[in-house]
Amino acid sequence: MTFALTQTLVDNIQTALENQEKSFIVDAEKCGIIERDGCVTADEDKFYELPEWTSADGFKLREDFVNNLYSPFAREELQEILHSGRGVFKSFRNVLKKYPEVEKKWHVFKNRTMNKYINDWYNSLREIWGLEKLDYIPESDEMLVHDDFSFLEYKADNQEEIFLNISAALKTEYGEVSEEILAAFCEMWKNSFLSFDSSKQIGYICRSLSEDFAGCITAAPVSEKNEKVMILTSLFVSNGFRGLGIGTELLSMCLSELKRSGKNWVLLPNIILPENLEPLLIRTGFEKIASGFAAKLL
Repeated sequence: MTFALTQTLVDNIQTALENQEKSFIVDAEKCGIIERDGCVTADEDKFYELPEWTSADGFKLREDFVNNLYSPFAREELQEILHSGRGVFKSFRNVLKKYPEVEKKWHVFKNRTMNKYINDWYNSLREIWGLEKLDYIPESDEMLVHDDFSFLEYKADNQEEIFLNISAALKTEYGEVSEEILAAFCEMWKNSFLSFDSSKQIGYICRSLSEDFAGCITAAPVSEKNEKVMILTSLFVSNGFRGLGIGTELLSMCLSELKRSGKNWVLLPNIILPENLEPLLIRTGFEKIASGFAAKLL
């Protein structure tokens, strides 16, 4: 007897897999799951075994998430939990509660990974049944960033906010650099930013729902004679908000706006840029040129 893998069944299977205290099986006739007892056993006809999922699999899932997390503070705390050896899962949940944005990212990652795992298991059954495999199409999380953050068009009066937030963040991020050198870097970047016509700068400011500054991106024409080529004058995501897709969304929104405006190129000179943004630039079409980057728009 075959059964359809509905989203409700997927959700129920995922919940059952995470329950390490009880055992469940799929009831194909009811297209649901039931708790295993002495009267019901898997016969691979009406009742099917769930895919195996152990506490070791749960630990590996959390480890993979943390290893790919670019939110430094949350990542450090979560790594300590994973290496603590006791009460890992409960402590992991407690740490996530301190970082709501990271917690939401975790649930998306967990659901996507486990849904694919369940879909692969279901496809192995379909192969036995002589049916074609079903493609797994992960849920898009593009709009999840917009659920927790606002992206507002950059205006000239946002300049001071950008200067203050980036300068303060750099002091935390590059604390090992002398204050004199750091102040010089900040001044160089600020002077470069101000050298472009503020009325022609475009971009976006990202804020959390509590109005905290989370990141920004701005771009300006190279000159009045060459307005088809743009320069990114800032691209920044605050330390506590990294790894949540904000940088990706800022860059995507800005590049889309530049394309709509008929721009041909966007350059990213040697500005202050966190290292973890370099892979994002490469993925979005930039090519590294000397110490900067360039991307063709049209």
